[in-house]
Amino acid sequence: MATDVLEQERAVETFSPDSGRLIASGAAVAAMIAAMLGMLTLALVNLGAEASEAFASWVHGIGKLWMPGAPGIGPYSGKETLALVAWIVSWAILHPALGKKDLNIARWLVTFLIGVGVATTLIWPPVYGYLAGH
Repeated sequence: MATDVLEQERAVETFSPDSGRLIASGAAVAAMIAAMLGMLTLALVNLGAEASEAFASWVHGIGKLWMPGAPGIGPYSGKETLALVAWIVSWAILHPALGKKDLNIARWLVTFLIGVGVATTLIWPPVYGYLAGH
């Protein structure tokens, strides 16, 4: 029974048609976790901007540094910028760290889905309005 489970976990590895070999699941895990961290960053920055006018102004300033039209869309430009930075930095760290490892992708998928669920809940207006004190 235990060997059947191990064989099923190994079957999760992906095949690369370019090289004709299996790719370790760590690269997929790194991509999933980095995406989740970007979404959580967006949700937390959104919550912080709702709770504090000074923080919202700071976030807007970050967006105005590089995004054309940022003054017209307000702090959302900075929220997206911070989410993008969190995603790319976390992926740049996680991919080399996990890319060649063979991980149990099912466990990490559950972590990813929980993180996405938390981020989605935090960005829902009734929830972030309540948490921000409105």
